[in-house]
Amino acid sequence: MSYLANNYKRRKIGFKKGKGSFLYSLDGKKYLDFLSGIAVNTLGHSNPRLIKALNSQSKKVWHVSNSFEIPEGEILAKKLAKRTFADKVIFVNSGAEANEAAIKIARRYFYSIGKPYKNRILCIKNSFHGRTLANIFASGSKKMTEGFGPKVSGFDHFKFSDLKSLKSKITKKTAAIFFETAMGESGIKVHSNKFLKEVKKICIKKKILLILDEVQCGIGRSGKFFAYEYAKVKPDIVPIAKGIGGGFPLGAVLMTKKVSNCMVPGTHGSTYGGNPLAMVIGNVIMDEIFKKGFLKKVRDNSEYFLKELEKIKINYPKVIKQIRGIGLLIGIQLNVELGAFINKLTKNKLLTIRAAENVVRILPPLNVKKKEIDIALKIIEKVCSGY
Repeated sequence: MSYLANNYKRRKIGFKKGKGSFLYSLDGKKYLDFLSGIAVNTLGHSNPRLIKALNSQSKKVWHVSNSFEIPEGEILAKKLAKRTFADKVIFVNSGAEANEAAIKIARRYFYSIGKPYKNRILCIKNSFHGRTLANIFASGSKKMTEGFGPKVSGFDHFKFSDLKSLKSKITKKTAAIFFETAMGESGIKVHSNKFLKEVKKICIKKKILLILDEVQCGIGRSGKFFAYEYAKVKPDIVPIAKGIGGGFPLGAVLMTKKVSNCMVPGTHGSTYGGNPLAMVIGNVIMDEIFKKGFLKKVRDNSEYFLKELEKIKINYPKVIKQIRGIGLLIGIQLNVELGAFINKLTKNKLLTIRAAENVVRILPPLNVKKKEIDIALKIIEKVCSGY
């Protein structure tokens, strides 16, 4: 009997240790981890630089209130700002918190400039931004919101990458357009650069804020630090989490100075947000990702992985419908039952996870080796050959 609530459908595997791209189960079996805690373990398991940073900081101070200065947070905020569009940063603990804060900031901004009626957020229908009340209603998903009424109001929805649908939902009350630059949970769906550029033009014309959720696709996952960089657009607000902590709980909201001016003392807070332990980890992640050649290696590995998956798709068209992805955010859309396929991958010691639209989601560590990708490809082909 487990005393844990049944809100997760857990696989009957537990792990005692991890090293690099591999996990070792309680019964001693070795698994290739191409799930990475759902795009979290940026540098794999037991990374020596992360361990050193955590051990060092643990002997100094773990937690202090945000009533005081936190030097490690000042350093990380500066690194994030210098490498991105952002002027200001708010630290939180998770992607859901980062997205909640982004919603608050957008509404507060218009309130602060004397336009409180601009308080509605335009999102993609059947999207994903986290499991809090506001975020599930932002998703526009009946499945996610069922049983959690009354409805949290203030959200409108348009169809994925559909400019006509988007334009038809904009009103004088629209404060922000809010979506994932590349959608993860919703099926590994990537907006075109053209779409992103057009949305930015609309935001400028209509005086609407652009919020790009990079919780899953950010922090190098796309092959650039942020996925929006491919389109060369400048958002107003970007929520992040997952990869920035490398396995330690850490999230943040990045924003322009214009927007940040509305967030005066008392408008937002987090007990643990920006704690020294999280900050030193975030600093190591930033330093590693921006080492010369790191992101290029992500792009090179992505190109190779996607090309080889396309070859498998051609050989097994009855099994694989489509290969999707950007960087090391990769999806295999199936013509066969998703759960059974993932179970077969697991039995062959490859860990993945599901996404919407019958998609297998593949999220290796960003420092994955080419030979480890080859192992994954062999397992995927072996499973396909069994159909």
